[in-house]
Amino acid sequence: MLEKLSSAKLGPVVVLNDFFLDRIISVSDIGNFYNQIMEKINFGGSIRGIQQKDIKGGNATNVAYALARLGCTVSLITISDKAGTTLLKETFSKFKKASLFVIDGKPGRTTALEFQNGNNIVNIMLSDLGGNENFGPEKIGKKEQEKLGKASAVIVANWASNKKGTELAEFAFAKSKKALHLLDPADIQTRTKEFKSAIVKLGPNLDSLCLNENECNQLLAQYSLGKISEPEETKKLVLDLAKKSSLSIDLHTAAGAYWTDGKEVEFVKSFPVDPMLVTGAGDAWDAANIIGYLAKLEPKERLTFANAASALYIANQDGTPPTMEEALNLART
Repeated sequence: MLEKLSSAKLGPVVVLNDFFLDRIISVSDIGNFYNQIMEKINFGGSIRGIQQKDIKGGNATNVAYALARLGCTVSLITISDKAGTTLLKETFSKFKKASLFVIDGKPGRTTALEFQNGNNIVNIMLSDLGGNENFGPEKIGKKEQEKLGKASAVIVANWASNKKGTELAEFAFAKSKKALHLLDPADIQTRTKEFKSAIVKLGPNLDSLCLNENECNQLLAQYSLGKISEPEETKKLVLDLAKKSSLSIDLHTAAGAYWTDGKEVEFVKSFPVDPMLVTGAGDAWDAANIIGYLAKLEPKERLTFANAASALYIANQDGTPPTMEEALNLART
């Protein structure tokens, strides 16, 4: 069935809406880093030897880029100023099937601190949301609406950073009635009750709620369910969550990925890799998951393909998502 992906004619995908200018700071020893800060706090000065890199970011932007790398026809609807728009155009210029719809405004800015926590890498993000914070339906013009009307799939990403995220998703889904509709909320910790209400509104037009482990635990708590643990217990939890919320759920964790529609549930173990970074891994997973849906893969095959794309991303120090051929090669193993 995975062979279908190499020859599938996938319909266009529209991605909304966040764009950030990201700086990733890698900290190998958090204790030493803290001590260095405390030494400098009274007088200031430089802490040297801290690895850093600047990249384009934002969940929607990263999903769109990952989709383009996988060969999908994709349109990104976002917000930025002239400098950010130049970066976006340069980033997507190599993809013939990618198009940009950039509303003039302030881009977001994020500093991501990546720490080693035992055998895992965790990240903490410091964000200036910019114009992403109030990106509502009023931003969507005629050209953008036409793209939505022709889409085979629409994903609204980073709901949590957008105070008008529910209204934006309602509008985008209404303008793309024949499309597959997905929502990736990002970190909902400060808006968990509001998000529970949002998915009640969006539920009738939502085909997949895409969550990572942290987001899923926050939503599980809203329904008085447990916390994610080992795979068999997690399968029961996400099944209960899908039943209570009346939603289909795609969950990606470090251990593996889960899908449930409230009736059935599937789990596929992650590919073993040495992670070089984690920021953006969920976006690479979302992109491959969307393609799996459009290619009409069975749930286990779709999760396998998405896991492969995510594994290749986190094993790449440059933070480059894989091509279709690369992801398929790993998924077949």
